[in-house]
Amino acid sequence: MAQTNINIRMDKKLKEEFDKFCSDIGMSMTTAFCVFAKKAVREQRIPFEITANDPFYSITNRKRLEKAIEDLNNNKGKEHEMIEVEDD
Repeated sequence: MAQTNINIRMDKKLKEEFDKFCSDIGMSMTTAFCVFAKKAVREQRIPFEITANDPFYSITNRKRLEKAIEDLNNNKGKEHEMIEVEDD
């Protein structure tokens, strides 16, 4: 298959950190970007979640919520009183 070059601009420090990361896991940055591109094309989506660091969407919280839903569906949930909060 014919190959082509691409140019990517990024912050120098980010590039250095990413290069080290890639080296640590035994691949080049080129390989890492190719893996990303192949997965994105195959799945027709960005192959990871992009958020604005909202802790509600963190992996830990999502797993906790999924477990709570599973417990509720298996009649293992707990009923609590509603707490009323007044706006100031």
